[in-house]
Amino acid sequence: MPCVPQEIASLFLFEKLSPEQLGRLCAEGAVERFEAGPVYTEGDPATCFYVMIEGTVVLSRRVGGDDVEVARTSQRGVYSGAMQAYLGDRVPQTYNNSMRVTEPTRFFVLPAQSFSNVMREWFPMAAHLLEGLFFGSKSTQQAIGQRERLLALGSLSAGLTHELNNPAAAAVRATATLRERVGRMRHKLAVIAQGSYSREALADLIEIQDRTAERVAKAPVLSPLEASDREDELADWLDDHGIAEGWRVAPTFVQAGLDTDWLEHVAATVAQDMLPGAIGWLNYTVETELLMDEIGDSTTRISHLVDAAKQYSQLDRAPHRVVDVHELLDSTLLMLSGKIGPGVRVVKEYDRTLPKVPAYPAELNQVWTNLIDNAVFALRSTGLDGTLTVRTARQGDRLLVEFRDTGPGVPADIRSRIFDPFFTTKPVGEGTGLGLDISWRIIVNKHHGSLQVESAPGDTRFQVLLPLTDPEPGTGAGTAAGAAAETEPDPEPETEPDPEPVAAPVARSVTAAEEEPA
Repeated sequence: MPCVPQEIASLFLFEKLSPEQLGRLCAEGAVERFEAGPVYTEGDPATCFYVMIEGTVVLSRRVGGDDVEVARTSQRGVYSGAMQAYLGDRVPQTYNNSMRVTEPTRFFVLPAQSFSNVMREWFPMAAHLLEGLFFGSKSTQQAIGQRERLLALGSLSAGLTHELNNPAAAAVRATATLRERVGRMRHKLAVIAQGSYSREALADLIEIQDRTAERVAKAPVLSPLEASDREDELADWLDDHGIAEGWRVAPTFVQAGLDTDWLEHVAATVAQDMLPGAIGWLNYTVETELLMDEIGDSTTRISHLVDAAKQYSQLDRAPHRVVDVHELLDSTLLMLSGKIGPGVRVVKEYDRTLPKVPAYPAELNQVWTNLIDNAVFALRSTGLDGTLTVRTARQGDRLLVEFRDTGPGVPADIRSRIFDPFFTTKPVGEGTGLGLDISWRIIVNKHHGSLQVESAPGDTRFQVLLPLTDPEPGTGAGTAAGAAAETEPDPEPETEPDPEPVAAPVARSVTAAEEEPA
């Protein structure tokens, strides 16, 4: 169709151009009429810059296997297409959304290279400023994103250090006490050996010692009241049988699961004059076994914490693999247990029948960390104890992971902004405002899932939906598209910054990120 400079000049984008500049645009570009249907497709090479003269356009983005409409407008002069052509090959030059028209629509269409040339020739200062704004903002976002991860790492390291210190200190104390008890046992053994006991009596004593050690391993767990009653019963038996300071020995025997029937068996096996020495010898045996159990429990706890740290960091695993989300959730909760603290009750509502899902586990752990951290912050802001519920379930062909807290909720007036970069309700110094933004990118862009929030006072739920199977190659992208304007493609958050600038402020809702028309 003919390109009329006067018509092109009526579009707000070109209204300040000179007649010579308008003539060049008409010479290098063209007016094209499109019938209802697609104009270009997301992911294709960005070859043209489109400015609408009349008609109606619809922009959509691919999320998982669905096309999500993010903009619909009939405003003259709105533009889309190869907006970042002036950046050249420094960024991928592909369409970052799909555009279609719902009625016969006319566009002024300029080849991408011509758009790049006129930008650099007519507006050199503006082009430099835009370049600086684009790359500067991306560098800043990357740096602050790295700081966010370092802050999280520091918090996790502090929590892990605290969690490791408790069992390590317990093991050190138990080892020192065990060394003392073994020394006393050697002394008691020397005393027994110097006595006038027969070989058979000593063999019986050794057998009783072995069987006592077996009972320690199978000791039942008693309530405080049951333990107190049994201690009184054992202390009375020891006093009746002439055992000095039986009240000191009774608690140890109760902890080991011994009772008066067992002591009667000991008394029947050894001679009466040998009973006090035998009871002392068995007391050292029980203490030694209990101390070794304590050391074993402590070192097992340390081993579990180290395993959880490895599971959380995924340092020795493939970056993308099929995972059990429950293992990831458990490792994250364990890593954050010190930060969660005793004031927050954690409830797990897991559907263990759920299948494993293909994912980037290290990055999912980062999402769990951000969501749990936000929930704990919300609960602590009330000054009262609260509950954090982590639930998994199946929803159609997707797996749901839900984090529900009993905090004050997200106010309705800011709910649409919580996924925006740098938006935070935390005090200065406590948050960068990138936690939910990074989480959104990881779930939506990298895993082709969705992240949404439902909130009311006392019941806030962040819901992550993950596909049960890998999406088809080539599908999946973010939904942050501009209304008739190219926007940033959403890259992998752990690698490089976004290659496209945002043409208008982003406002992410629970399902999509939308912008105002350019």
